[in-house]
Amino acid sequence: MKIQVGIVDDQSQNLFSFSERLNYSKDIIVTLTAHSGIEFLDQMKKLSFRNYPSIVLMDIGMAGMDGIETVRNAKLLYPEVHFLMLTVFDDDDKIFEAIKAGADGYLLKNEKISLIIDCIIQLSEMGSAPMSPRIARKTLDLLIRATLPDSGNASGGNPFYTLTARETEILKLTVDGYEYKTIAEKLFLSSHTVRKHIANIYNKLHVSSKAQAIKIATKNRLI
Repeated sequence: MKIQVGIVDDQSQNLFSFSERLNYSKDIIVTLTAHSGIEFLDQMKKLSFRNYPSIVLMDIGMAGMDGIETVRNAKLLYPEVHFLMLTVFDDDDKIFEAIKAGADGYLLKNEKISLIIDCIIQLSEMGSAPMSPRIARKTLDLLIRATLPDSGNASGGNPFYTLTARETEILKLTVDGYEYKTIAEKLFLSSHTVRKHIANIYNKLHVSSKAQAIKIATKNRLI
């Protein structure tokens, strides 16, 4: 049996393009297309249970009822249907809102069609939540940040925040915009020692870049 797929997008060209390319797959058949969330919900009301698409590719940025609101409503009515957000958006708010609404995966529209097909099959067979690699990295970063304390001291009862006094000092200078060499000069340390401290800070904060460390430090008042 082929996987029955629906596509919801307010751009006719996108509907045609994705339908055409997905139908080339031996594993997939497009059984529903809609130009809006409201049209999708109206079409679903007219279908029998066995004709429901098992997976729906849902655009986010639609006029009127957007993709996130459509999924939020549809999940209450059709909990057995899986929704893959297929969109140009990769910003933090959109990712979290889609996940909270009940989306089962989040892919960027510019992904290769072979990856999108693989994700549809993966979701159908294993129920796992597929994501574009870039989205997966962003989501992991978001989840890490979501566990951080909003206020209080750096530890917050969390072992990730056992920053030493020296690490806190270096982090503050980093937030203030100083480069490693300048920090080393100010603290009478070698550049190698500063870099080692920075590596320890990244490890404790579960980040991989200076920008992430600065954002977390500023947001959570760790310094």
